[in-house]
Amino acid sequence: MSDVPGLDGLLGVEHLELTPDKVVVQYTLGEQHLQPFGIPHGGVYCAVHESTASTGGQIWLGEKGVVVGTNNSTDFIRQAKVGDTITTVATPIHRGRTQQLWRVETTGPDGKLVAQGQVRLANLDLPVPPEALARYRAMTQE
Repeated sequence: MSDVPGLDGLLGVEHLELTPDKVVVQYTLGEQHLQPFGIPHGGVYCAVHESTASTGGQIWLGEKGVVVGTNNSTDFIRQAKVGDTITTVATPIHRGRTQQLWRVETTGPDGKLVAQGQVRLANLDLPVPPEALARYRAMTQE
């Protein structure tokens, strides 16, 4: 586990770069990331893709609203193994008034693509919860 709240914390995700134009996270695959047959669970990559894109989208949107995922399309390219350090990078393809589209790429320790995809986000006209706003401010100032 990491100091990051929520599912990312349970997965051991560490934030390396947090900007409106790029989010980079990293985690090391462990037994907790495996499906019953002993290989990394694809849902881990999907979850990290969505949270990484959502983090970038929220940083970009700021206090203008709340970002929520509306679609997550993740392709699994090659298998990683327990002990591998995995890096996920999210960059925007499109950012508009009501929605955003982010490209997400996950690589293994050799730099080869493990998974790739896109995450579509909706920009909702809702107030950002104060605790979430404080967390994002703290994360982007580290």
